[in-house]
Amino acid sequence: MENDTAAPRGSFPPPMGLSGPQHADVGPLSDATLDELAEKLAVATTIVGIGESTRFSRETFGVRDQLFRRLVQDHGFRALAVQDSAGVAAGLDEYVRVGEGSAQSALDGAWRPWRTAEMVATLEWIRAFNRDHPSDPIRIFGVKPAQAQPEDYDAILNHVRESAPERLAEVASHLDPIRTAHHTDEHVQRARGMHPGRPFADHARDALALIRSLPDTNHDDGILARMRLIADFHERSVAGRGNYAGDAEVWADVISDSQRRTGLRVVYWDGIVHTAATETVLGLAPERGPQPSVGSLLRERYGARYVSVAIGFHHGDLGVAAVPEPAGDLIDALLGEVDLPAHWLDLRRDAVRRQWDGPAKARVISGVYDPSRDAAEHLAVASLADAFDVLIHIRRVSPVRWLS
Repeated sequence: MENDTAAPRGSFPPPMGLSGPQHADVGPLSDATLDELAEKLAVATTIVGIGESTRFSRETFGVRDQLFRRLVQDHGFRALAVQDSAGVAAGLDEYVRVGEGSAQSALDGAWRPWRTAEMVATLEWIRAFNRDHPSDPIRIFGVKPAQAQPEDYDAILNHVRESAPERLAEVASHLDPIRTAHHTDEHVQRARGMHPGRPFADHARDALALIRSLPDTNHDDGILARMRLIADFHERSVAGRGNYAGDAEVWADVISDSQRRTGLRVVYWDGIVHTAATETVLGLAPERGPQPSVGSLLRERYGARYVSVAIGFHHGDLGVAAVPEPAGDLIDALLGEVDLPAHWLDLRRDAVRRQWDGPAKARVISGVYDPSRDAAEHLAVASLADAFDVLIHIRRVSPVRWLS
C-alpha cells in the first residue's frame, strides 16, 4: 500500500505501509510492508545506509535486520558494513562463512552495541544463508581500521612481567583503567559518573613511553605495535578527539574501496549521524557547526546509488533510559502524530519532498543520553529530504537484550 500524497503542513500525509499484526521477531511493520520497502530501496542502488536514532531499541534493530534480509534474499545484496574494527569484523565474517564456534563467541570482542541477542540472531541467519549459498556468500566488514583489542593489553603486561617485572605495576597502573573502554566507551563512563578521572589518552601515551624505555622492547616490534594500537585507540576515541564525528572520510573510504574491489552491493549499518547523506549538526555540540558524515561522502561518490534510511521512534523504555515523547520541534514529534505501531515515508517522491523538505531536527539517543536534556539530544540538517531518502517511524520501543 502506498499513499504518500502531500498534506497541509502540521498534519501527516496518509502513511505508507500500514502495519499489520505485530510479530516479536519481526517488529511493528508487516511482512508485506517490509517487502515493498526493500524493493523500493533496491532500485538502481549500490549502497543502502540504514541508520537508527538509537542502538538500544529492539524494534529499530528488528526493522533494520528485516530490511537487510530482504535486500539479501530478493535483491542480491551480499555485504554488510558495520561500525567496528577490521579485526573484529574479520572474526564475524569468519563465523558466517565457516561456522566455527558460535555467533555469541564471535561477538566477544565487538563494540558493545553489537553484543546483543538480536545481533546473534542476525549472524546466525547470515551463517544459514551462506551455508545454503556457498558460491554466493554474504560478507561482513568493519568500517574502522584495525584497532587495539583486550588481548593486546595482556600481551604487553606479559612482556613486561617477563622482561622488566620491576616496572609491571607502573605499566599496569596505566593500562588497567583504560582497557575498560573496550567494554564501556570512555565518554559514556564520564556521562555515567564512573570515569576514574584522568583522560585515557594520557594514560596510553605514558604507557607507550614506558614500553619504549624498556631495553628488550626495542627489539620487539610486535609489542611496540600493540602499544601504538592502544594509544591510537584512545586518542581517536570520542573522548580522545573531543567530538562524535568519527573518521568519516576514513570510514567512507573503507566502504567505497571494499565495494569497488568486490563489486558487491552493500548494506551499511550505523547511527543516523553517520548514515545521513548530508552534513549534520549535533545538538550536544552546535558550536562545531556542520560536520561531514560517512553517508554525505558516499552520496558525493555514488550519487543516487547511495540511499539513506533513517529509523526513528516516538517514545519508550530503552532499559538504559525511559525516553519521553519528543519535543514539538523534532521531526519525530510530527511523525508521531499518526497513532500507528509504525509507518514510513519516501522523501524521494516529488509531492512528499515538496511537503516535508526543509531544515529539520531528528532525535538521537546515544550512550550518553540524559532525559533531562532531551531537547538537545538530536541532530540537525539543512534539508530533511537531502539527508534521508526514507523515514521509518516506530511508535513505541523496548530494550535490546544484552549478552552477558
